[in-house]
Amino acid sequence: MSTRIYRDAWGIPHLRADSADELAFVQGRNAALDRAWQIEVDRHRSQGTTAAFLGPDAVAWDLFARRARLDDTARRCFGRLDEDTASWITRHVDGVNAGLGEGARRAPQFAATGLAPGRWRPWTPLGIWLAAHILFAGFPTKLWREEVARALGDEAIELFATDGNGTSGSNGWLVTGEHTAGGAPLIAGDPHRFIEDPGIYQQIRLACPEFDVVGLAVPGVPGIAHFGHTGSVAWAITNAMADYQDLYRERLRRRGGDVEALGPDGWRPASAHRETVEVAGGDPLAIEVIETARGPVVIGGPDEDVAISLRVPPRVSRDLGFGALPALLRARTVADVDRAFDHWSEPVNVVQAADTAGGLLHRVAGEVPVRHRDNRLRVVPAWDAAYAWTGRSAPLPREAVHDVAVMANQRGLAAPLGVEFAPPHRAERIRALLDQSDNWSAKGIATVHMDTRLPSAKPLLELIATLGGLSADAVALRDQLLGWDLRMDADSTDATAYAEVRSALVRRIAEHPALKELAARVESAPYPHIFRPWLALVPRVAFALEGLLTTAALPGLNRSDVVRAALEEVAGADRTPVPWGERHRLAPWQALPDAEAGAESEAWPGLAGDHDCVLSTSSVPGVTHHSMRGPAARYVWDLGRRDDSLWVVPFGASGVPGDAHHRDQLPLWLRGELAPVVTDWNRLTEESRDI
Repeated sequence: MSTRIYRDAWGIPHLRADSADELAFVQGRNAALDRAWQIEVDRHRSQGTTAAFLGPDAVAWDLFARRARLDDTARRCFGRLDEDTASWITRHVDGVNAGLGEGARRAPQFAATGLAPGRWRPWTPLGIWLAAHILFAGFPTKLWREEVARALGDEAIELFATDGNGTSGSNGWLVTGEHTAGGAPLIAGDPHRFIEDPGIYQQIRLACPEFDVVGLAVPGVPGIAHFGHTGSVAWAITNAMADYQDLYRERLRRRGGDVEALGPDGWRPASAHRETVEVAGGDPLAIEVIETARGPVVIGGPDEDVAISLRVPPRVSRDLGFGALPALLRARTVADVDRAFDHWSEPVNVVQAADTAGGLLHRVAGEVPVRHRDNRLRVVPAWDAAYAWTGRSAPLPREAVHDVAVMANQRGLAAPLGVEFAPPHRAERIRALLDQSDNWSAKGIATVHMDTRLPSAKPLLELIATLGGLSADAVALRDQLLGWDLRMDADSTDATAYAEVRSALVRRIAEHPALKELAARVESAPYPHIFRPWLALVPRVAFALEGLLTTAALPGLNRSDVVRAALEEVAGADRTPVPWGERHRLAPWQALPDAEAGAESEAWPGLAGDHDCVLSTSSVPGVTHHSMRGPAARYVWDLGRRDDSLWVVPFGASGVPGDAHHRDQLPLWLRGELAPVVTDWNRLTEESRDI
């Protein structure tokens, strides 16, 4: 067996092996060496065992993971895989297990928490994938809509829709060869997710006699699912914003030592068993895990006033779509990519692809159940057959590509499959920028990533322009805002002034008497802590602000009065000019903060952008200016010459604090620059580490 690891100047691993299975092994071992802490945290998240070493703050997730049966769903899905795919994944797991010991010795977080590296099971990669995406479709929003309907009436159930949740999103665009300098298509974009340190995406190259692919992998998961370039075909995805997970209101009762659930056919047995969640620094928690014919009960139980089950496609079909992963690695044409994504399941994505022979693709991929429209909106009764799933949506939407295709989570291609989509601003802005040239290069098109224009600011500014009777300070602030260029640049003090007025306005609307009952309901709602972010009133107002300012949907809200009050509030405060980047700082999630891990702590840098900019660095207006979401990677795939492709991640190739490549890409990411994709083996450095 000959397996080798090479690195480029950024420490990005380029892996070679004699077969696909041995390549899966070396990919797993490399993940264990470069990202041991990250992938072990992810394994424990999939099992619901993180509180055992991270303490009480991790309990909420562990309770959800146990009740939702994530690990068991992964095991079931692995059991349904074809023999070749199962063997390939198993070899990846073998590689992880072979490297974890050494990887853990390099990562100080293990010693800081007292965690010993564990043993991965064949289905662990599926569990990691499921845990990373189980909340992607936003099913807790249905809990929010239930509370809105109870407080404001059924007619208000979609009142806080933004035509999209402003916290979600990714950008992607495909430009055909007619509009590029090289005459071949370009695919580019940036997935927007919670920024994690280490990052969720790992730049990697996987090469064996069957294929040679560069792309963005998820550490601990074999292959390259979301963004890849094989040399002759490239693909990328964004979140389709489809709704494919349902919540059912259950009626449960105890019969002796058993639990029963009321379904369309009467009372039926539910599975029930007890588990213990260990908590570092606290007492263990005993929980009851219950599953009805609809799915696992994730809220309440037979001894509580509420019981709600969660139904998700992988639990029903026992398919996560992992059969697509080896097929994508072997893809040579758009038709190959298309066939591979026919087998995709979770999450539901919009896919773009192009090949060197002129093939183009723009489609939705994933598993969306056929059911009553109310299932998409709210919690539905488990005992009513009208809300049962009746099949799988097929065929999923697709459309031809002419000149340019843009995917930015907007209502469009996937509209029949969802409820809330992103506002159209990012998609419209990307298209407008792309229309400015017919001679795009990979380097030139990468500039689109960094556009900071904020079109969603216009409704507030238009209201501000109509205001009279203002104080002198408020007039000065009004004039400043009306002269602003709508760009959320890091050095812009006007952008900060706008953000401060916006935040003050959001808080005032949230405190409005018309929302008093809703505020009380969501505060006292009997839902687990893990779902609280979806039930917080201030963020809901923040991301629905544009709609609330342009319609009369909220009775009793005098928009001019509340905008005037917000403007006067900010004008009366300290008006020392502050650049946006000083307020809008990166705030990545770390399972264990640097200081607690014994590593040197540092102040996180300031950012440009905002949640409706193409440079989508999301904060939560009214709560914080800090950004927890943003581009988890940026890429440009060039179909004319793969070595002209570009990529960058927020931090670096290594997850080991102190490593030279731990955060060496952060300056690039901040400036909007991308590193070159190097595929010439002679320009890479071979590692001497034994495999």
